Amino acid sequence: MSRASRCAWAALLALLGTFLITPGRFAPLFRPLTPGDTPPIYAQTPLLTLAVNHLLLVAVATLTAAVIALGLAVAATRPAGRDVLPFARSVARVGQTFPPVAVLALAVPIFGFGAVPTLIALVLYGLLPIFETALTGLDGLDPAVMEAARGMGMTDWQRLLRVELPLALPMILSGIRLAAVIGLATATIGSTVAASTLGEVIVSGLLTGNTAYVLQGGLVVSALALLIDAGFRYLERGATRRAGFGS
Repeated sequence: MSRASRCAWAALLALLGTFLITPGRFAPLFRPLTPGDTPPIYAQTPLLTLAVNHLLLVAVATLTAAVIALGLAVAATRPAGRDVLPFARSVARVGQTFPPVAVLALAVPIFGFGAVPTLIALVLYGLLPIFETALTGLDGLDPAVMEAARGMGMTDWQRLLRVELPLALPMILSGIRLAAVIGLATATIGSTVAASTLGEVIVSGLLTGNTAYVLQGGLVVSALALLIDAGFRYLERGATRRAGFGS
């Protein structure tokens, strides 16, 4: 990453932090987009609180999806587990079969309103990208490397932990990055079932015709997505260098 890129990302992070901590400073910018005497900055719940809750929800969902999807990918790539592949792929595709809104509609009667239905929807939606990239990474390993590991006397678990997963890590991280970015956008619908997310700001703006609120929620989610995407890309490059695939 060039110095100019690092400065640009640092500037975006500083701007986002300033807006979340002291949003009142930006009130003049949003005033022309606010109808009537409505406050130009959403204040029903602090924006910083909503952003933190939003990030925590996405982080828990992405971590849970990563553990499940990686476990399925590992099982499907073992010599004795090839028959598991169709089942594993079917499980991973469940979230893509049912859109998040449908998952919320099914989960709310069981779990009630709040963060849990949204968490379930995000986990299901994040399974497929992580599973497929992990499967590709583990399946695409050089047979010569695996044979060398066997020749060194490594057990199956040692090969998995010391050779396979480190070499497949760049691909696995790319799937986690995709799931996290998708989750950030998808989590906004959680506010429709009383989950504390930045979607609360967007929905409030849509219901009241307040463009300023819609922009505030949308811009914060977009900035978070850009920063998280950049962070994961940095980790991917580091993992690629450690795996010996690039400079």
